Amino acid sequence: MPIALTDEMKAAFESSLADAAPVLFATASKSGMPDIAFKGSAMVFDGEHVAFWERALGTTFANLKENPGCCILYRNAANRTAWKMFGHAEVLTEGPVRQQIMDRTIQLELDRDPERKGAAVLIRIDKVLQAGQVLMER
Repeated sequence: MPIALTDEMKAAFESSLADAAPVLFATASKSGMPDIAFKGSAMVFDGEHVAFWERALGTTFANLKENPGCCILYRNAANRTAWKMFGHAEVLTEGPVRQQIMDRTIQLELDRDPERKGAAVLIRIDKVLQAGQVLMER
């Protein structure tokens, strides 16, 4: 099954904060120490990628630089929608794709990074699960 992130996924990510369903990103360090973080700027970037603006430059940032594997969880309990996505991230500190992600980042998140010191993170999605079933796979 080819990866083709849907318009439904795009709309869900775009309204995740307003819907009280923030997107979670799980990462791990090179040594395997796990971490999980909410990302209010999460977006479906295109049919194969999810992205977010990494303004904190903390553990998620450090982990993804060491180990690009990650897991993304979207869950909206109110409408009973959930997806678990697995992929590989690229951390972008400069360039046109960084700018495109920043340009599409919600204002609330950009306001928390007034000097725009953050990095863009672009995740190529390799697998999507829904209710434990493989929905898409590279």
